[in-house]
Amino acid sequence: MEKTDKIWLNGSMVRWEDARVHVLSHAMNYGTGVFEGIRVYETPKGPAVFRLKDHVKRLMDGCKVMSISLNIEGRQYGFDDIMDAIKETIRANERVDYVKPCVYLSGEEVGLNPVKVPTSMAITAVHMGNYLGKDASKGAKLIISSWQRPDNLCGPAGAKVNGSYVTSTLAKREAIQHGASEAVMLNSRGNVAECTGENIFIYKRGKLYTPGPSNSILEGITRNSVIEVASDMGYEVVEADICRTELLTADEVFMTGTAAEIAPVTCIDERAIGDGKVGEVSERIHARFHDIVTGKVPEYDSWLDYVN
Repeated sequence: MEKTDKIWLNGSMVRWEDARVHVLSHAMNYGTGVFEGIRVYETPKGPAVFRLKDHVKRLMDGCKVMSISLNIEGRQYGFDDIMDAIKETIRANERVDYVKPCVYLSGEEVGLNPVKVPTSMAITAVHMGNYLGKDASKGAKLIISSWQRPDNLCGPAGAKVNGSYVTSTLAKREAIQHGASEAVMLNSRGNVAECTGENIFIYKRGKLYTPGPSNSILEGITRNSVIEVASDMGYEVVEADICRTELLTADEVFMTGTAAEIAPVTCIDERAIGDGKVGEVSERIHARFHDIVTGKVPEYDSWLDYVN
């Protein structure tokens, strides 16, 4: 990640080094915040944000689930206000390919009670590059984590809540320690849920399968995009329970996520997926997706919000 010059904080642009949070902020101590990760792509019409409206809607839905007010320092922020603030942050910086808005309880509070704790919002723009590394297109190596994906009885699994990602960081650390780049997390029933920050697809017997919402997944925006794009390309896509055996014996596996985009998988738990090479279906969908996000496919232009 390359840092940038300016961060949007509570309605003002501040220098990167001046965007500070108190050590007693409720979010820092208890994880009470909601965030989004959003990609920015260069297109023939200039920089464009991929599915910005959907990301802002999910951010606001997450705040509703967490009962976090969008009244920030006396101003009530709505959908258009957040959209404009994200675009303003992108314009204020250079080489931006990833934006992270975060709404969090910033008030200084000792104790779990979140009621009446003030809210802040920060929007950070950075240059991330390839989230899984420069060789990700050659196929990622995964493990199946010993850490379980938290289900809907543990918290709002369908929202991007800051504190919920503690488990993901533990699974990610476990993957790195085992020489892998990502980890698959199973749910409480032993079915495949998702990776630490990505949804997962398998290609088996001529169909694409991905875990459905009942498997305690985040309904990723890239995931939903791939379901639509793959269907338009003629593939049958099925939301289904996927067990460990089905995952390991799939013909192809790939991950989807805003940061990771579309990342093929060639090995899980020291077992080759298919022939151990990036699969043809994964490559075709990846190529189509890349053309879409860079503004080369007019029929998907509604997914792009142009910055300028």
